[in-house]
Amino acid sequence: MAITTIPGQQADIRLWTREEDVEPIAMRQLHNIAALPWVVKHVAVMPDVHYGKGATVGSVIAMRDAVSPAAVGVDIGCGMSAVRTSLRAADLPDDLRRLRSGIEKAVPVGFGMHRGDVAFRAGDADNDKAGWDRFWARFEDLTPAVRGQSERALMQMGSLGGGNHFIEVCLDEDGAVWLMLHSGSRGIGNILAQHHMEVARGLQHNQALPDPDLAVFLAHTPQMKAYRHDLYWAQEYARRNRAVMMRLVYDVVRKQFPRVKFDEAISCHHNYVAEETHFGEEVLVTRKGAIRAGHGDMGIIPGSMGTGSYIVRGLGNPESFCSASHGAGRRMSRNQARKRFTAQDLAEQTAGVECRKDSGVVDEIPGAYKNINEVIANQKDLVEVVAKLRQVVCVKG
Repeated sequence: MAITTIPGQQADIRLWTREEDVEPIAMRQLHNIAALPWVVKHVAVMPDVHYGKGATVGSVIAMRDAVSPAAVGVDIGCGMSAVRTSLRAADLPDDLRRLRSGIEKAVPVGFGMHRGDVAFRAGDADNDKAGWDRFWARFEDLTPAVRGQSERALMQMGSLGGGNHFIEVCLDEDGAVWLMLHSGSRGIGNILAQHHMEVARGLQHNQALPDPDLAVFLAHTPQMKAYRHDLYWAQEYARRNRAVMMRLVYDVVRKQFPRVKFDEAISCHHNYVAEETHFGEEVLVTRKGAIRAGHGDMGIIPGSMGTGSYIVRGLGNPESFCSASHGAGRRMSRNQARKRFTAQDLAEQTAGVECRKDSGVVDEIPGAYKNINEVIANQKDLVEVVAKLRQVVCVKG
């Protein structure tokens, strides 16, 4: 579709969706972002855009010598992993409850964590134990705000969380079985994010901003140094968390299908900061609800429960800062979804998927999300589709 450009105070707003499809409160956020003096070129708005705290979900912001913690989000490093297996649709049993139950027993969901011993092994995310030792040793250098959280962080490594996080078994259009999961940096990442957002709000240069939640850290300051130190650790925690969970799921699948093989995993953050060069300038890019889609980059764009997902390859479009959407995107809040839909609606909309169908996950009903096929169609200049998946098992917290 044609990109819509809306003039902003300091930078333009470029939409990969129709202006009328952006909720008014989200549009106000985008104008607040575009008024920040540090924004470079324009704000790139993905087709799954919706309201978020401070910065809009589905926004890509390049800043010169500054970064806003709210433009990353509170789940630092949240992202996706997907793996194609050697299994075929015909290999799966008609009743998938045993497979779903096995995954739920292996991977704690919601507020759960592992008990008794850590879940990670030497081969998870690293080739040896030394890599894990080096990673955990860096915990002592994090902000004092997370002191006392090390044990919880250890035990939550390899856990899913709640909300829109999930583990799925999917089929592509050729009948191959895929494993896919969505999670982030768990409680420790949230604490780090909230701490630094509060610090940023108190800085003098942020006092006149249109929205205090958009407070930024400036380059060459101790506050920026501290934030980036903790941010990169949390992004690494999220990556490792997904690697551990995927191996736990492998173990479950191997018990039922001993001869199964797994391809190399596709993995991508969609709430993070990266140092990149765009339009000839070195900038700090925040993607909040967006994936990197540089030329040839593999990515994952999930739909909601039961509506299908996409494996994509980036086209490297410079106008989007080499980015694409991170999913379908919500079209209504969780509270709105709970008021509008029932458990019966959920059961009807997830027919054919082995998953929870109770009132506890009604806020994740497909009807609360945008149409994933339309979201993909709106970004044909950002990514090409490699595979379309449909869920047959979905585990949620």
